Amino acid sequence: MNGFQSLREECYEANMMLPKLGLVLFTFGNVSAVDREKSVFAIKPSGVPYDALKPEDIVIMDFDAVVVNGNMRPSSDTKTHALLYKTWDDIGGITHTHSTYAVACAQAGMDIPIFGTTHADHTHRDIPCAAVLSDSMIEGDYEFETGNQIFGCFEQKNLSHQEMEMVLLQNHGPFTWGKTAEKSVYNAAVLEEVAQMAMLTLQINPATPRLKDSLRLKHYERKHGKNAYYGQGC
Repeated sequence: MNGFQSLREECYEANMMLPKLGLVLFTFGNVSAVDREKSVFAIKPSGVPYDALKPEDIVIMDFDAVVVNGNMRPSSDTKTHALLYKTWDDIGGITHTHSTYAVACAQAGMDIPIFGTTHADHTHRDIPCAAVLSDSMIEGDYEFETGNQIFGCFEQKNLSHQEMEMVLLQNHGPFTWGKTAEKSVYNAAVLEEVAQMAMLTLQINPATPRLKDSLRLKHYERKHGKNAYYGQGC
């Protein structure tokens, strides 16, 4: 596969996790994986059902969203992936889904509030929902501008993409990223679970307060802080 076999395989395996985790239906969603040494990334082709997807179908792109290798049309979200890779040079994979609860929050234009320790284990802030794109952005280079909308949201809310590896796009859905494609899928699954928990919590008690600071920071720091002690370490 012209020197891109391992990258295609990584991307394929990550994409195949989406239906297994119940994060996609039909052809919804996509995962990409990057090769920083070659300055390319691999991404799912557009409109191909997961049960028909093969590693050789995966398309190789450069960071300007130009096809480097592949016979199929890449995902319609490719320009968003390309801009994120080009701007955030420490991420290794990106996932986009239309998972039910995350999309419901996005359609409501709602940040996902931090109510519990499951949320705090992964990020110590509300999960942000970027505002809907302006008409000029939608009518222009829409997928490219989707990336810019994510950057604008993170700047406005003073968020780090290293600490917050997920975002909602209002009226659209979630994007997640991570050090690898597999980690970006993991983050997509976490986002969906936390979104569902938050929505159920608000149904039970609409006045539920956010997690208190001491518990919020304790759970985040024990996994991600300089003195982290969760798990088995290196």
